Amino acid sequence: MLVTTTNTIEGKKIEQYFGVVVGEAVMGANVFKDIFASIRDIVGGRSGSYEDELTKARKIAFTELTEEARQLGANAVIGVDIDYEVIGQNGSMLMVSICGTAVRFSE
Repeated sequence: MLVTTTNTIEGKKIEQYFGVVVGEAVMGANVFKDIFASIRDIVGGRSGSYEDELTKARKIAFTELTEEARQLGANAVIGVDIDYEVIGQNGSMLMVSICGTAVRFSE
C-alpha cells in the first residue's frame, strides 16, 4: 500500500477514487510517565516515554488507515495529513488522527 502526502503519484494514473479514509489512535499517558516528563521539562531534554507513546499511536493510526483503504479496494492513499492532539481531563490522553484519500492507480 502506497501512502503519500502528495495529491498525485508521479508517473502513475489514478483510475478510481474511493473517498476519505481515517486512522485514529488514542493513548493514555500514565502518572509515572507524566512525572518523568515533568522532570525532563525542568532539567531539559527529550521525553522518551511520550515519544514512544506517540510512535505507537502513529503506527496504530497508519495501520487503521491502510486497512480501511485496502478493504475499499485501494492500492494507495494520497493527500495524507497527520494531526496530533492532547485530549482528556488535564491532557491525559494523546491522540493521533491520520486521513487521506483512498485510490487505485494503474501499475
